[in-house]
Amino acid sequence: MRDSDNEDEGHAQWSGPWYLFPPIRNALLAAVIAVLTFTFGFLNYLPAIAENGLYAVAMVLGGFHWAREGIEELVGEHEIDIEILMLAATGGAVFFGLWEEAAILAILYGAAEGVEEYTFVRTRASIRSLLDLAPEEARLVTNGSTRMVPARELDIGDVFRVKPGESVPTDGRIVDGRSTVDQAAVTGESTAVDKREGDEVFAGSVNQEGVLEVEATTTFEDNTLSKMIHLVEEAQEEKGKSQLFIEKFGGVYSPLVLLVALGLMGAPFIAGLPGYWAERAIVLLVAAAPCALVMSTPIAIASGIGRAGREGVLVKGGIHLENLGKIEAIAFDKTGTLTRGEPVVTDVVAYEGTEDDVLRQAASVEQYSEHHLGEAIMNAAAERGIQHTEASEFSSITGYGAQAQLIEETVYVGKPGLFERFNHDVDGIAEAEELQKEGKTVVLVGTPERIMGVIALRDEPRPEAKGVIQELHERDVEVLMLTGDNKETAQAIATELGIDDVRADLKPEEKVEAVKELTTKYGAVAMVGDGINDAPALAQATVGIAMGTAGTDAAIEAADIALMADDITKVTYALSLGQRAQRISRQNIVFSLLVLAVLIPGAVLGVIGIVGAVIAHEGSELLAIGNGLRVRRG
Repeated sequence: MRDSDNEDEGHAQWSGPWYLFPPIRNALLAAVIAVLTFTFGFLNYLPAIAENGLYAVAMVLGGFHWAREGIEELVGEHEIDIEILMLAATGGAVFFGLWEEAAILAILYGAAEGVEEYTFVRTRASIRSLLDLAPEEARLVTNGSTRMVPARELDIGDVFRVKPGESVPTDGRIVDGRSTVDQAAVTGESTAVDKREGDEVFAGSVNQEGVLEVEATTTFEDNTLSKMIHLVEEAQEEKGKSQLFIEKFGGVYSPLVLLVALGLMGAPFIAGLPGYWAERAIVLLVAAAPCALVMSTPIAIASGIGRAGREGVLVKGGIHLENLGKIEAIAFDKTGTLTRGEPVVTDVVAYEGTEDDVLRQAASVEQYSEHHLGEAIMNAAAERGIQHTEASEFSSITGYGAQAQLIEETVYVGKPGLFERFNHDVDGIAEAEELQKEGKTVVLVGTPERIMGVIALRDEPRPEAKGVIQELHERDVEVLMLTGDNKETAQAIATELGIDDVRADLKPEEKVEAVKELTTKYGAVAMVGDGINDAPALAQATVGIAMGTAGTDAAIEAADIALMADDITKVTYALSLGQRAQRISRQNIVFSLLVLAVLIPGAVLGVIGIVGAVIAHEGSELLAIGNGLRVRRG
């Protein structure tokens, strides 16, 4: 059987109709010749020598492609592959004058091989077609004017303009403008994403509204779309354990079948009874060739990897797709994975004035701060339409907070410990204590003389996270949280999402040990994190899944599966796809073994003839291919 990594260069990029694909086209022409030859022969319009000659032409035309592969494999790799079995069967049929049967064998096997190869080519083409989403030309901006240039000529640092409705030619960073961008081709996200100055955009994404000016951060050959395609193509070549086992099995099985067939053919010659057993040997060669078995996994794996790539899920090899189907437990990092990775204001308690007054005071101090909590407070004030007042003499108090002069007094914003310096009874603030029990970060606002209010912040769970956890539980998959955050915060998020097993305050090396322990307990374990900081644990897990890796080389390298979008629902999608691919592969394996179990005894006992064996053999192969392609619908 043909291996996908041995495809002819001319066939690998095929984009024409299926019936013109060279191996299929040749098999169809051979079939026409064979049918006409049979018809004219049956009507006695052809002499025997012409009839056999035309069958020989059909045989060569239908069998040239696969016979050449088998001979090359035998000469180059010194391996007896399935093609050699079929070649021996064809030659044997000719030797005994069974020209019609030999032609049928060569044609049907050639057609099945052509369909198989075409399937691989189209699977590869489906992911390569993503490149068509990136425009061939870019609108280069130089000295305020624009000119059209080939997208492949863009260099890093060039600025190009993208109008509404146009696609982005290569990865870049917006330097002017804002818009919504559909980046489903890269990340698989179903909705467009708001983009403005400073944000990244990816090749192949579609600008929907405003005009954008973008500075190229990669060349066309190295953009995210090109890297995705390259990774998927490499992954489709990497074999899983099942496929490797079947190939090793075939390396022993095929020579053994050939030896048994030669024995059946040779022994009767010695005994002087060659005819019947020689024909049985030829039928055995056809019936015992494990084509469907060899095709049982590669089609399903290649289809699954290709489909996942188009959904923004990069599976880096067949073994990882197989392992996804075995997962019994999934461990999630918290920050940036189960949560948004950005703190937001959740509560405001006012002791002086209103909640808006407290937020105004805090935002006025934090307007000069670069701390992420300060930014969250500023965002909360902006959402409420609160205008902060002018501040002066701003200073950061390392490890505690910040201060600034507001009109006639100095206002402080910071941890409760900051106000303990002013002899405030922080432990007596019941609201602050209650908010901290909920896993929230508490910030006090006040002066050395009084506390004006309390602001609570938390890194909120992703809206879709609870549904993902619930779906995993329904699949009987154990769900855990492994985080470096404190236990109170981790437990609060876990309780809200429905996660029972929480392991907090973990250092990176402790996450690795936790994954090892889980692997011992459950078997196959997946670890989901946001890339680099979780790299050791991702590498230790049976399957490491990195989220939100679009445009990030290092994060993609850190995991077995890279989710291009920052979308946790892709975890359950990947799990479903892996389970579907594994289920279909198993179906094909069982079906193929059953076919062999029926055909081999039938061939030896004389129940099945050459034509019946060929039809059953090639029919089972096509059924295995068709079943494998069902993964693409998952």
